Order: sequence, then C-alpha cells, then structure tokens
Amino acid sequence: MSLWSRRQGTQQKPPERDSRPAPVSEAGVLEALRPIVDPDFGKSIVDLGFVKNLMIEGGQVSFEIELTTPACPVKAEFEKAARERVLALDGVFDVRVTMTSNTRGRATVAGGPKSDVLPGVRNVIAVASGKGGVGKSTTAVNVALALQRSGAQVGLMDADAYGPSLSLLTGVTGRPRMASEKRILPHEGYGLKLMSMAFLVTDDSPVIWRGPMVSGLIRQFLTDVEWGELDYLVVDMPPGTGDAALTLTQQAPLSGAVIVTTANELALIDARKGLKMFEKVQVPILGLVENMAYFTPPDLPDRRYHLFGEGGARRAAEELAVDFLGEVPFDPRIVEGGDAGRPILVEAPDSEAARAFSEIAEKIVRKLAVLAERTPPLADANITWVTT
Repeated sequence: MSLWSRRQGTQQKPPERDSRPAPVSEAGVLEALRPIVDPDFGKSIVDLGFVKNLMIEGGQVSFEIELTTPACPVKAEFEKAARERVLALDGVFDVRVTMTSNTRGRATVAGGPKSDVLPGVRNVIAVASGKGGVGKSTTAVNVALALQRSGAQVGLMDADAYGPSLSLLTGVTGRPRMASEKRILPHEGYGLKLMSMAFLVTDDSPVIWRGPMVSGLIRQFLTDVEWGELDYLVVDMPPGTGDAALTLTQQAPLSGAVIVTTANELALIDARKGLKMFEKVQVPILGLVENMAYFTPPDLPDRRYHLFGEGGARRAAEELAVDFLGEVPFDPRIVEGGDAGRPILVEAPDSEAARAFSEIAEKIVRKLAVLAERTPPLADANITWVTT
C-alpha cells in the first residue's frame, strides 16, 4: 500500500494508462514514406521533396506525390506502396494519395538558344539517324504517342523539309490555321500537336530549296508555331549532318538526342557520325535504338530472324559509352499502319513492337529527368555553342 493510500485510509487503484493510439504526426507519415526510393535518383521520395501538401485530420491522411514526369513508369508502384505504408500506421484508417507531376526540363544555358524559342516546352527530344531508311520517323511518331498515352502533353515536329512523312504516318493533312499576330496553329492528331512541311505543300510538290531557306523554315517552326505548354516536343530530325540538322542543334534548346539505326555496319557508320555531331554541340545522347532488329514469323513464335545482323546497335552503344535504349522488331503492321496513317501503337497496341516503343519512351523520360536534375545553374554552366 502506498503512503498516499495509507493516509487516506483506503486502497486506491493506480491510474490506468490511456490505451488510445498517439495522434498521427507529420513526422510519422514522412518516416513511413521514407523507404520508398526513386530508382533513377537512388534517393527517398521524401528526401527528393516529392511529398507535397500533407494533411492530417484525425485518422485521415492525404498528400500528393509529385513526380518529375507524368510518364513515370513507376507511378502506380509508388502510389500503392505509399498508401499501404501510411495505412499501416497506428490511428490511420483512411489514406488518400494524389499522383501529380512537374516535368523538369534542361535549364536554358547562358549564351544558348534565345528565350523566344519554344518558351512553353520543357523538353525537346531529337530523334535522329545518320542515314534515311532506318525507321527514324516511325520511331519518332511512336515514341511521341507512347509519351502522350502515359499522360504527358506532347508535340511532334517533322524537321525533314525534303522528305516529310508526318502527314502520311498520322493521316493528318491540310494547311494549318493562323492565329493572331501571324502565329501558326499546329494540327492535332492522336492527342499530339503536329507540324510538318507536308502540311504546307501538295503531295506531288518537290521542295527545291537551298540550305538557307530550309534553315528559315525550321526557325519558323521553332518560333512562330503556337506549341503552347508541352512536357515533350519530339523532333523528327532530317537524316544526315547537313544544314538543317545543324540549324536545329543551334536554334532549338535540345534536351537530348536519340539515334535510330539498324544493325548493319553501313547504317552504324552513319549513326556514329550523327552521334558525334550532337556531342560536338554538347547535346546529351540519350541512347541508341535498333530498329527492324529481327522478324518473328506468325507461325513460328519461337524463332527470330535477324535481317540486318544481330546486336550491332548494342555493340556500338557499348563502344561509344552510351545507353542502348532497346530494339524494335520488324512487324509488317508497322508498314501497313504507317501507310494508312495508323501508327503501331494505334493499330496494334498490344504487339511486341508497340511494347518496345513504349519501353524506349520510358527509358528516355527517365534519363531526361536525371539530366534535368544534374544540369548546372546558369552561372555555373560552361557550354560553348556553335555559331555561324
């Protein structure tokens, strides 16, 4: 019996502990979310500052996870893991997770492209090849579609003045409309904003222009087209390393370049030249894509026939110390759908080729997000731009 109880002459029970769970705290929620790690940055989403607008009302918890791109391939996994981890906390009975995005772009570098060039575009992706006929335009269209279908705002610019193919590949035709102040409104197709020389000439009209005229057209596409707010602008580059390609590397704030090739050595030689051009003007190389890598007959699903050789682009990527983004199989539906204005992601979205394009698009945006994070601020940038 305690001294206090003896003095009172009665035996008192010790005070009962409060069995109610401790109030849910902001620190507790953040600690529960800390083990979720972004695979590209290798850091916790908490340390990266991805967790926004955290609100706690009793046992109800709500917050946002702000990703670096709406095309994030691990978006669903993040949402599921965050909900489960917070719901496991004592006292939490309802968790509301909102997935948002704030697409990061490569910072404009001092002395680089002017601010009037694509002011609302966060990332400009050049899809290039050293030579024609390797499927560069097909790759550009399907990568753009894959990005758009993942939730991003995407534009597609056909910069090949002499052999524009965007109209055929998308089925979009006709001259674009003009807005106020002589601004050009891009066409729209499959959720993409589109601009091409093909919209300005008839099907049978050859473009007989000298280099300065082509450069002027490209400049107009970059400054006079009302692209609006875009997460990504995919640029279907002209083949080779001539005037048009050089103008784009000088005028457009390119975030990175994708090189498309086939596995044969002739195509790889030209692909290496294109890659070196981008390196000279200090445009990051996002990686190599091997198109028409193999053919699988419908009646022999376990067989692969390598029409141009096997693994050439992968070996070239290793030699050049750049990423290998993937290989796209040869599929007759790519050709048939392209001729009918229905890309493979529309014609056969569950096909092996469509999945390959989607995986390539995922790798591109993940690398762009990392590059944007690593881009030095304006004062620290040390980039020399080629001038004419």
